[in-house]
Amino acid sequence: MSTKKKDIRALTKEQLRDFFVKEGDKAFRGNQVYEWLWNKGAHTFEDMTNISKETRQKLEDNFVINHIKVDQMQRSSDGTVKNAVRLHDGLIVESVLIPTNTRTTACVSSQVGCSLDCRFCATSRLKRMRNLNPDEIFDQVVAIDNESRLYFDRPLTNIVFMGMGEPLMNYNNVLKAIDKITSPEGLGMSPKRITVSTSGVPKMIKKMADDEVKFNLAVSLHSAINEIRTSIMPFNATFPLEDLREALEYWYAKTKNRITYEYVVWEGINDTKRDVDALIKFCKFAPSKVNLIEYNPIDDGEFQQASSKAIDMYVQMLEANHITVTVRRSRGKDIDAACGQLANKG
Repeated sequence: MSTKKKDIRALTKEQLRDFFVKEGDKAFRGNQVYEWLWNKGAHTFEDMTNISKETRQKLEDNFVINHIKVDQMQRSSDGTVKNAVRLHDGLIVESVLIPTNTRTTACVSSQVGCSLDCRFCATSRLKRMRNLNPDEIFDQVVAIDNESRLYFDRPLTNIVFMGMGEPLMNYNNVLKAIDKITSPEGLGMSPKRITVSTSGVPKMIKKMADDEVKFNLAVSLHSAINEIRTSIMPFNATFPLEDLREALEYWYAKTKNRITYEYVVWEGINDTKRDVDALIKFCKFAPSKVNLIEYNPIDDGEFQQASSKAIDMYVQMLEANHITVTVRRSRGKDIDAACGQLANKG
């Protein structure tokens, strides 16, 4: 009768130490294994070369390392890399490496599919199948760091949780993954180089503030007028802008961290002066910056990129009101790796 082996990366360092003590071994063996798992990125127990064969066999008998596999990798003409990542249960998520002259950013997924229903996003058409475990999020980052070193001769500099899924709907696992990514025993990255992007779940934004997280917050806003936002992001009916604003005020009061708004301008949806006025008013309650993101069509033609005239109007009016604004050109469009396009087409 086979007993199901436990996922070893679900254990804390203390639990690993306890396992070895129970097995009549030294506690420090747990530290060694922990370092192999999180600092050295071991994929198999065989990789753990400073551990005896007998100990490796003991680990093999009791545990598994549910490592991701990069099933397919595509490279864009602009250097962007998209990974189709196969999880231990056969499900697939996508993650993206975005290079610029000065940095390399990993865009990682937090769920298989998505819990929310934004009408302009390809991922939202995939039903949410499950949350990713902390190690599955961590592995995406390690894979992209390796690709960054291989193709661009430099380590990964930034991480954004803007891939598939709503990170705040998988809050505990996302925080555990970030803890491993930022820990000196893991990848040792600065939390200031990590941005968690949410569509706006008010009570979870407040929880982040209470938990005194050190990473950055971005909000996918796209409209500061309730009826328009609800028409493109139906969950806004449940979490209206008033609640979102109150949560963001709380976030700023607690953390003193500036808020980034991600904002796509579409033709005939949010491309008028009234829309910009509402956005300016929404931005005023706490220091913020606006990223105007180029829209990437998802085939059905319902949403169209606004005219450059409309984008210019946004930029001019925001700047006139002393609100920092950048226009972000999307990258990786030719391989469906741009914002809103991750949908496991393969």
